[in-house]
Amino acid sequence: MLQDIFQIILKSAENAFLQVTVFVGAVLLIFGYINYKKSGAFIEGIEKSKKWQPIIGALLGLSPGCGGAIFVMPLFVKGSVSYGTVIATLIATMGDSAFVIISTLPLHYALVSIISFIAAIITGYLVDYFKIGDILLSRIKKLSKEERNEIHSKADHMLLNMECKDNVNCHIGHEEGDEVDLALHHKAKGHQKLETIGYKFTHKGFLFYWVMISLGLVLGIMLLFQVDVNSFSIPNLGSIIGVFGTILSIAMMLMGKKFIQDDTHEETELKSMSLKETLIHNAQETAFVATWVFVAYLIYEVGVYGLGGGNYAAGEELMKGFMSSAGLLAVIVGALIGLIPGCGPQVIFVALFTKGMVPFAALLANAISQDGDALFPLLAIDRKSSLWATVITTVPALILGVIVYFIEINI
Repeated sequence: MLQDIFQIILKSAENAFLQVTVFVGAVLLIFGYINYKKSGAFIEGIEKSKKWQPIIGALLGLSPGCGGAIFVMPLFVKGSVSYGTVIATLIATMGDSAFVIISTLPLHYALVSIISFIAAIITGYLVDYFKIGDILLSRIKKLSKEERNEIHSKADHMLLNMECKDNVNCHIGHEEGDEVDLALHHKAKGHQKLETIGYKFTHKGFLFYWVMISLGLVLGIMLLFQVDVNSFSIPNLGSIIGVFGTILSIAMMLMGKKFIQDDTHEETELKSMSLKETLIHNAQETAFVATWVFVAYLIYEVGVYGLGGGNYAAGEELMKGFMSSAGLLAVIVGALIGLIPGCGPQVIFVALFTKGMVPFAALLANAISQDGDALFPLLAIDRKSSLWATVITTVPALILGVIVYFIEINI
């Protein structure tokens, strides 16, 4: 039995890396470069377009990852965007779990995105119509200029020293020394400290990690064409690259101390200012997704093995029967998991969908409900606004999830 479990662990590590992680890394590089080039322009545009803010917010939320959505959150506290824009952005975003679906089931991703986008816009404008944001803004305590200056003078200015030159403002959507800066760059967990082992590991090992992703991507593409990557002149090459790649991903995640949240507002700004930082943090983001995908694969494989009493085929049949009976409960669970801030649990849920363990309606409910890492900046600045955002985004998630579920079973 122990030998079987060990083989399941190795196979899960291999499949997670070659079937998902390498494609996630490739997609992340593409969107990371786009964010590096366009983040500032998007935020400047949303601040100027009051009438269209929920629509622009929803578009920013649709961009895979949390980069665009993270930038929108502090703008509400500043009064630059409406609360409906925040809600629209959060409903549309799938966080890092988007990369998993894009890499494995792109048509499903497109369908989820279309439904989420429509739901985001409608909910965003409804929230603004009832002026919920005005009530929340009126209750946020503001620091005086003197209080801000005093706190700022005593704060760590790591980001400023690393990236900002000649006193030029290097923030997106806010200024150095304002309340957003104090909350998100000096009070909340931000960039790794320069002298730590974790910083040196992630900031010097990222190139080697991208080499591993590149090698794995070649093998992953071969797998798509049904090539046996373990039968080359180098025996078990696929297994070696896959297992080592997953181990390296876990090490990268642990060294970066990212377990539930994988991207902070400060790091997102760093990525928008530096191509090198984009490569470093996208490597960490890929490693984060890779680790949770491996966990999901392991849960599935061990679950099937256990249900079948060691008989994998019997376990699969029992698993299918269990999931078909779960039905509506899976939709509710998907929406409730979406209440958890961060991307880790969401990546697991989406990865389980790719293994056929949850219905599409549950995936949709989770996608609409979840806020990814985008909620953390709002949580750091104003907890009440973040709590209400979480509650509000869950309502359309449950409604649409149930509707789609009944459409599915009738079809």
